[in-house]
Amino acid sequence: MRRFGPAMAVRDFRLWWLAQLGMVVSLQMLEVAIGWEVYAQHRSALDLGWIGLAEFVPLFVLALPAGQLADRLPRRFVFAGALLVGVGVGIGLAVVSGAGVTSVTPYLGLAVAAGITMALGQPASRAMPPTLVQAHLLQSAMTLRSIATSSAQVIGPAIGGLLYGVSPSLVYLLAAGACLAAAASLMLMSPPSSATRQATEDRPATVRGVLEGLRYVGTTQVLLGAILLDLLAVLFGGAIGLLPIFARSILHVGAAGLGVLRAAPALGALVGAAVITRRPIAGRAGRLLLAVVLAYGASMVVFGLSRSYPLSLAALGISGFVDLYSMNIRSTTVALATPDRLRGRVNAVEMVFISASNQLGYFESGLAASLVGTVPAVVGGGVVTMSIALTWARLFPALAAVDRLDEIRPETVAQEVVAA
Repeated sequence: MRRFGPAMAVRDFRLWWLAQLGMVVSLQMLEVAIGWEVYAQHRSALDLGWIGLAEFVPLFVLALPAGQLADRLPRRFVFAGALLVGVGVGIGLAVVSGAGVTSVTPYLGLAVAAGITMALGQPASRAMPPTLVQAHLLQSAMTLRSIATSSAQVIGPAIGGLLYGVSPSLVYLLAAGACLAAAASLMLMSPPSSATRQATEDRPATVRGVLEGLRYVGTTQVLLGAILLDLLAVLFGGAIGLLPIFARSILHVGAAGLGVLRAAPALGALVGAAVITRRPIAGRAGRLLLAVVLAYGASMVVFGLSRSYPLSLAALGISGFVDLYSMNIRSTTVALATPDRLRGRVNAVEMVFISASNQLGYFESGLAASLVGTVPAVVGGGVVTMSIALTWARLFPALAAVDRLDEIRPETVAQEVVAA
């Protein structure tokens, strides 16, 4: 496993990496199975949008308090508790599907519970790597985190799509098992030493404390620009929520084909991760971020216009490749520019802006598809994303000016705010 990157030499990081892998595998299996089952029952693009909205609401409501929780309690315990909620979601979906329920309401309720799992678990999970590895291993750790996520986004949809034809309930139960295994991995971690223990918040919990991460992001142009750029790109340029429609009605490839379509961006991301592992981003990181977001929008335009399954897979693969670079630059920036005592709350803000935008993007895509059609919704979103990338340097010049990622420090970005 150390061949993936030097951070894998750290035992507790390896266990965290396996837990992250298990969580994302589980959530991806749930998403592909829920999307296909709901769309197969009612053939409604808007229903897919409602599922995405149901997952977004708890992320929006709970993320900031969950970030405060991750800064006040041991993060591995918070992460493990969220995973146990995911176990319950998988079992609940298996029961609903096995009972032959056709109403979308139970699926919406369980999608809300899945959103709770993400809302509670992600801030704690994302804040853990900087406390598990030394500073010189952090870029490797961020790349490995992307590899875990991308690998899971290949494995999860592939398993979900292939086994859905056998039994939807089997997919949901395997997802529950993946969450349980991830929680067990966290419990095997060693108690943190004084050198690696997180800087926990010792003041009483207040609304001001909950919002401190939001204020830090809002006053730090590099962080705000990077996070907001990714939010808008995913919100307008994402087409994942509409893949069941493309698989069934446009490309005619069925449930197995849907699983491959869902996995294609992650396959591209894995290729990108392999390239970054061998050739880390050395300089001009800010300009590179804008370039890859521009390429992401262009790939969505190609996907929306394509009627060829191989071309559609290629477009999605390219979108994943360039998005990996975007995620790597953003996650490393967030980790290095944030004091440890605020990492849970800042990562919660990032999750609201980024992870939650995936679910809100599903709703936006479903709504746009129901109003103007599936293809115009995807193509138009790609064009909007390209326009945003072209204008971003003027809005956030400090982000465009970022050169070497390893030179970013909390005190450095604070000085930039004062200078601005």
